[in-house]
Amino acid sequence: MRWTSLLTAVTTAVVFSVLPSGPAAAAANTCEPFGSITSGKYWLNNNLWGQDAGSGWQCVWDTAQGGTIGWGTSWSWSGQQNQVKSFTSSVLGWHWGWKTTGHELPVRLNAGRDIYTDWRYRVSGSGTMNVAYDLWLHDMPNPDWQNNPTDEVMIWLYRAGGAGPLGTLQGTVTIAGTTWDLYRGNIGWNVFSFVRRANTTSATLHMQDFLGNLVSRGWVSNTKYLSSIEAGTEVFTGTGQLDTDAYTADIR
Repeated sequence: MRWTSLLTAVTTAVVFSVLPSGPAAAAANTCEPFGSITSGKYWLNNNLWGQDAGSGWQCVWDTAQGGTIGWGTSWSWSGQQNQVKSFTSSVLGWHWGWKTTGHELPVRLNAGRDIYTDWRYRVSGSGTMNVAYDLWLHDMPNPDWQNNPTDEVMIWLYRAGGAGPLGTLQGTVTIAGTTWDLYRGNIGWNVFSFVRRANTTSATLHMQDFLGNLVSRGWVSNTKYLSSIEAGTEVFTGTGQLDTDAYTADIR
């Protein structure tokens, strides 16, 4: 998407009007496509990878730092209804390179580590979107920017407006006491999506439960490495906001 200086000025004025204020005011924020904010061992990625399929804007800000972080993102997108415009997210570990330390990634799937996550958030607005984890796997322990993943594992906690995952439905599974539809596809690497049957705005999960399910099916080798845990929102179209009150991802 090409921005004129006038459009940039107008857009900036609009989007900064929706950033938080008061005691929970943003410590840092950015509305730049692919802009980032470092927050302890995490970093926030304003990942507008599909922006050319429509028009609009998105911002991200952080509200706390440390082992547990708070952050938010707001957006307004129009254009192709079935095309994701963005996945603004918190990143722990790799995303075509590394930005922070202390994340303990990559970790081999057969290492027996507890991959713990806890996420509490609120969603407002309307349109087509989801709230999901995005996990990246490699067949090497030290991937860099030029090393594409072999597998992508998405865990959808919330969806609205008819959002659906890539691939075809393979069946249903019960993990963490609830039911998920499991999809499988390929976009140059394998994509597996666990879609929660009922929306939730809070989840405490152990990612090895999902990864182990794929290993038990023979779809993923347990000698592969988890290189990244991302948590954010895929937006197709619409206007809204995701506020993360508390988020933790930890390798134990």
